[in-house]
Amino acid sequence: MNQASQDTIAAIATPPGNGGVGIIRISGALVLKIAEQICPKSLKPRQAHFTDFLDAEQNLIDTGIILFFPGPASYTGEDTLELQGHGGAVVLDMLLKRVLSLGARLANPGEFTERAFLNNKMDLAQAEAVADLIESSTEQSVRSAQKSMQGVFSEQIHELVDELIELRIYIEAAIDFVEEEIDFLGDGVVANRVQNIYDKTTQILKTACQGRLLRDGMTVVLAGKPNAGKSSLLNALSGYQAAIVTDIPGTTRDVLKERIQIDGMPLHIIDTAGLRSSENAVEQEGIKRAHAEIEKADKILLLIESQNPEINSILKTLPPDASITKVYNKIDLLGIEPEMVENEYGAQIYLSIKTGQGMDLLIQHLKDSVGYEAAADDVFIARRRHIEALEKAQQAIVNAQKQLQHKAGELAADDLRQAQNSLAEITGEFSSDDLLGKIFSSFCIGK
Repeated sequence: MNQASQDTIAAIATPPGNGGVGIIRISGALVLKIAEQICPKSLKPRQAHFTDFLDAEQNLIDTGIILFFPGPASYTGEDTLELQGHGGAVVLDMLLKRVLSLGARLANPGEFTERAFLNNKMDLAQAEAVADLIESSTEQSVRSAQKSMQGVFSEQIHELVDELIELRIYIEAAIDFVEEEIDFLGDGVVANRVQNIYDKTTQILKTACQGRLLRDGMTVVLAGKPNAGKSSLLNALSGYQAAIVTDIPGTTRDVLKERIQIDGMPLHIIDTAGLRSSENAVEQEGIKRAHAEIEKADKILLLIESQNPEINSILKTLPPDASITKVYNKIDLLGIEPEMVENEYGAQIYLSIKTGQGMDLLIQHLKDSVGYEAAADDVFIARRRHIEALEKAQQAIVNAQKQLQHKAGELAADDLRQAQNSLAEITGEFSSDDLLGKIFSSFCIGK
């Protein structure tokens, strides 16, 4: 254990600004000595005490609640103290300075949760779920983050790892009996077990993709010529007049962003300037920014006026590998029915933003395009790194299946070991210090 992990740390655990209550969290070996200097009362574990908080001259800083949690039965696994006082920025700063003067140091971002991980109070996936819960933007993402914190995701990963270990042992034992008459690698038992592990990995990956979508959301860029209905669509999806809508071409000059949710699926909707040739310097800058957002989009909704559908000039400017859905707007002017069409030219939706006809087709298409299923009870929160680890494990299992076809048991066992290590990266059993530093540095101070 390095010196930093032996320090006593402290931080304000409540958001900046003024509020009714402010909390300072302290963790480490000096907790009780700090409590003796600040609080005149004798503390009982896990009991709230109303007390004065005193400075070095025994003058009153604040009054509030003090709570002591002896390790290892605490959040961090160490002795932990919480000082709950008034939420004024100045009084909290005075109290924190007093704590720091008694030997504690200011905690780094996420250091309390990092210590919980290092002290085996939670694994890495559970630790990440703490930050995801704080940052959740929908009710479904909150429920999913809670599932990950409770270990639902981790338990499935641990079960897969255990199966991989058992299978590796079986294969390596079979290699030792290669001269026996029984063909342990060719009797189908190993192949069936590998296929079973592959199927389970695939199902977990599918659920994890749902969880990743709940956490990160999908970025949807609205593009098209001026007056095609981009701003109207932004307003319709967000539920209020987020963008100015006029009959004057080029009204939108800058990028407008709204974060919304559809059936619990978070969406980042980005309205952009109309794509056309322009001599106006401001509009040119808006079009430049539009293309920058288009490059980063998960999905591009290309708005097209049904009565003027020529878009070849715009299509030439879009990324060749972009996911584009053509949205033919203003069908009410042509008297045609809403429709969803998918063919060799991609997805096309015919609707009227003004009347609402076909909007349900668009919403369902957005969910289908990322494989989203509303409010599944078994969905846990997941991150992009979890998806990548599961995909690496899945590929390693496929490689093992190929090796078994050639009865190359040693190579198959090595592929399964690689799959095991990829899965262990998710829970932190197999991880680098650089990964841990990157993960916990994204947490808020005090958590």
